[in-house]
Amino acid sequence: MKDRKSPADRITASIIEQLEQGVRPWTKPWASKAGGSVALPLRANGEPYQGINVVMLWLRGATEGYSGSRWMTYRQAAALGGQVRAGEKSTLVVYYGQSQAKGEPDPSAGDADARSFRFLKGYPVFNVEQIDGLDAEFYPTPVPAQEPDAAAEQARIASVEEFLAATGAQISWSGDQAYYAPGPDHIRLPERHLFRDIEQAYATAAHELIHWTGAKHRQDRTFGSKFGDPAYAREELVALSGQSAPSATLQ
Repeated sequence: MKDRKSPADRITASIIEQLEQGVRPWTKPWASKAGGSVALPLRANGEPYQGINVVMLWLRGATEGYSGSRWMTYRQAAALGGQVRAGEKSTLVVYYGQSQAKGEPDPSAGDADARSFRFLKGYPVFNVEQIDGLDAEFYPTPVPAQEPDAAAEQARIASVEEFLAATGAQISWSGDQAYYAPGPDHIRLPERHLFRDIEQAYATAAHELIHWTGAKHRQDRTFGSKFGDPAYAREELVALSGQSAPSATLQ
C-alpha cells in the first residue's frame, strides 16, 4: 500500500522513532569507515544537502551502517552507469519550492504576490552503498585499522575530566540516575561503568552541566514548572546543544 503521509509527517515520524530508541538523529553517531571528519551528505554532483535532508540522511546512514557520503536517485544512478540493487529501500529527501495559483488573477486580492505559495515535495534517493557499477570515486575508501593508542586515549579522557572540574560544578558519579538538582545545586550521574562507553558518560555529564548553567545565579533560565510544558521542552533543547561536545573531544 502506498504511503499517503505528507513528507513533513514522514520526517516527523522517522525522527520520533529514532528518539524513542535513544538516538539523536541530528548528530552522526558512528565513525566513518573512510576516516576523517564527519562529512555532509552529498548529491550525485557533489553538492552538499542542506537543512532537514542532512538530518534524514545521517539518520538513515546510522541505521543502515552506510559510510558513503553520496546519495542519488534511481535515474541518476543509471545515468552514471550504476544499478540500484534489487530490494534496496530508498530514503526520503525533500525540497521547498514556490509556485503560482492557477486561474485568472482576482483584482480584489490586491498584490499579485498573494497568489504565490510555497510547497514541500519529497523524492527518493539511495546511498552509493546500495548501488553497483558506479565509478570508484563514488565509493568510500576504507582505511587500515589502527591499534588504539592507550596513552592518547587517557590524555583525551583527562582533558574532559579537567574541563568538568574547571566548571566548579558539584558532580557526583553515584547511583543509577542522571539529573541536575536546582535546590542543592548539584549534578548526580550514574557510575561510569554503567554507561555503554566513556563517550556516553561524558555526553550525559555535558547535558546535565548545561542544565546547571541555567540556575538563577548563573544564566537564570526558566526550567519549566512540570515535565512536558513548553519551558521544560525549551530547556531540554538547550541542554542537547552541549551534549555532543565531549564526544567530539574524544574522537
